[in-house]
Amino acid sequence: MKSEEFATAMKFIVIGITDNPKPWFPPEVLEIIKNGKVFSGGKRHHEIVAPLLPEGAEWIDITAPLDAVFEQYTQHPLSSEGDRGRLSIVFASGDPLFFGIANTIKRKMKEQREQSGACSSSAESRLNSSEAQMPEVEIVVYPTFNSLQMLAHRLVMPYHDMRIVSLTGRPWPEFDKALIERADKIGVLTDKEHTPATIAQRMLDYGYTDYMMSIGEHLGNPSLEKVTTISLEEAARTEFSMPNCVILNTNYHELNTRSALPLATKGTKEFSQIINDNSWAINGNSCLRKRTFGIPDQAFTLLDGREKMITKMPIRLLTLQALDLPKKHVLWDIGFCTGSVSIEARLQFPHLHIEAFEIRPECEAIIHENARRFGAPGINVHIGDFLSTPLPIGEGSGVRLPDAVFIGGHGGELKEIMKKVLTVLTDDGIIVMNSVKAPKVTTDSHQLWDEACLEFGLKQEPPMRIVIDEHHPIIILKAHK
Repeated sequence: MKSEEFATAMKFIVIGITDNPKPWFPPEVLEIIKNGKVFSGGKRHHEIVAPLLPEGAEWIDITAPLDAVFEQYTQHPLSSEGDRGRLSIVFASGDPLFFGIANTIKRKMKEQREQSGACSSSAESRLNSSEAQMPEVEIVVYPTFNSLQMLAHRLVMPYHDMRIVSLTGRPWPEFDKALIERADKIGVLTDKEHTPATIAQRMLDYGYTDYMMSIGEHLGNPSLEKVTTISLEEAARTEFSMPNCVILNTNYHELNTRSALPLATKGTKEFSQIINDNSWAINGNSCLRKRTFGIPDQAFTLLDGREKMITKMPIRLLTLQALDLPKKHVLWDIGFCTGSVSIEARLQFPHLHIEAFEIRPECEAIIHENARRFGAPGINVHIGDFLSTPLPIGEGSGVRLPDAVFIGGHGGELKEIMKKVLTVLTDDGIIVMNSVKAPKVTTDSHQLWDEACLEFGLKQEPPMRIVIDEHHPIIILKAHK
């Protein structure tokens, strides 16, 4: 391909469609399709629009890997004789800017321009390198309603206050964050792994039972469309056809007009029984689990019932404060035992990504039980000796480097643990440890800490000494690079 062809402009016209097998388009869009040459979209989109495509049209399937798809976009023939630009007409579901392909086009073409610019180190080489002369990109969007809008329309539900989460090819963290933050109305884009049933089961596992689920299947298809509003228990054992999407709502009164399910509303015996439980609070006509600041120590499942094997609640909260978690992104909890620090951090700062490490195998069941009890999904648990455990980072892991580390247990190997932590800690990272002096504690962890900080060139902040009731003094230690 000649180098000047790379300098031509590229234009993407992205057209949103629904699941209707006989789509309607305004005259302007029909004219664009009629005069198009190169079209693209998913296989389902191709089936829907195939009757409208002109004779001899080229179709590029949007499939993984996307890099190969975008390579085809940049290499297909020029639009027409005398027109040195390349035009691709892309079909997408709903609004192409709503977690859609239009965003991907913008990102991918920007990446290609940056990569091509980086491959040449001088102005002369850039002039001689066709790969460095990536075209400018114009994107024109003709949207239609996205699936969550359509589901809200079918439910006659205002959606300006809806929290949107995409689980389409994405992991759970944003969904978990919406639950922990007690979003009243959550719209969820699903996929074959994150189905309505698996979503409902996750909510049940972690105690988020105060929602009803509305599921929209094949929205826009006059013969296949179906909208269902059911309890989470029923959704967890029901299979729904793809494509579908979900709206979760705690407004029982609104959904009760569409469901014959018994609901816990004000004035009922069920409602009175629930709110008498101190772990719940009234929110409008529904009842929600309270979001407390500090979980009582006695509420946790303990290791062998040993009360001393938990970071006490006041110390726990001061520890989170020392870690400066509102400004952090990734917390490592080394020696989690009951999981109290990880769970408290997850509930108070749901934006955090948390990796929890523990050498004792019996603690794995304990942290999972406590996490479910307090509604703290999304804590990644690692069992084994931290010094020999592969770190959960690296290419393809999807995990960023830690910028906050709490050392809850070290087994006398504090220096070795800190040395390993420092190989991955970010430049603005913080390490915190709680030291206790007691007759039965033979290891002077404060001294080990001071020696390690000196050896590794860490800057210490003034220690904080805390005494609770008749317990031994606790010293909160904090250091950074």
